[in-house]
Amino acid sequence: MRLIDTHTHLFLEEFDEDRAEVVARARQAGVTHLLMPNIDSTTIAPLLRMCGDYPGYCFPMMGLHPTSVDGRLEAELDIVRRQLETNPSFVAVGEIGMDLYWDRTYEAWQRRALDIQLRWALEFGLPVVIHCREAFEPLCQVLEPYKDTPLRGILHCFTGTEEEAHRFLDTFPGFLLGIGGVVTFKKSTLPDVVRRLPLSRLVVETDAPYLAPVPHRGRRNESAYVRDTLLKVAEILALPPEEVAETTSANALKLFSKLPPITGNP
Repeated sequence: MRLIDTHTHLFLEEFDEDRAEVVARARQAGVTHLLMPNIDSTTIAPLLRMCGDYPGYCFPMMGLHPTSVDGRLEAELDIVRRQLETNPSFVAVGEIGMDLYWDRTYEAWQRRALDIQLRWALEFGLPVVIHCREAFEPLCQVLEPYKDTPLRGILHCFTGTEEEAHRFLDTFPGFLLGIGGVVTFKKSTLPDVVRRLPLSRLVVETDAPYLAPVPHRGRRNESAYVRDTLLKVAEILALPPEEVAETTSANALKLFSKLPPITGNP
């Protein structure tokens, strides 16, 4: 079984002591591609270093995460722009979006940062990977002007309602939903939502080191655990895991057009 982790942060310091072992376990679990979204200017160097250490296996994205939007917004966006202009290795613009979970102090700035980076994605012909936490309505408002453009991407770590899922997928036909470890949680309502979604619009992810799936919940997440999430999705949809792995991987490869195809062993 071959599968793709469409969202992982293995370049963060949480993996400094055993990164090689973590990558080895991902390969052993059948993971063929690790897609890595940037956070802000402080993470660019470790992100690119890891992708350089594992060419053809780890693939970088470039963007400014909404929780890093603050008084340095212009300087941070300038860095993102220069990276996109000078480095052809980026497979997407991400991780971008809106996060109003902690407070709404920078909501207007987050909207502006998102809109600017959406325009860059269209300019550079790249998909986007979008973070949304307690911000579904304002996020959709920013995305609305782009619904009839070639903009495509992933709404990552989707945990919303069935109504939100269908509304988003119907409004933005170029987008997929990223399903992560939350779908395995005992009290999660996400299984009931996933059961009513088309597999052709789903991909799987870890968001490592965060949100480890059952049976690893409460521990550091890692890319090998995307297999546990995939097995849960297959159970929910009453489909063979191999079929779910093949379809979600094909969905990812179609979206991220710069990725190499799956060949041989991870």
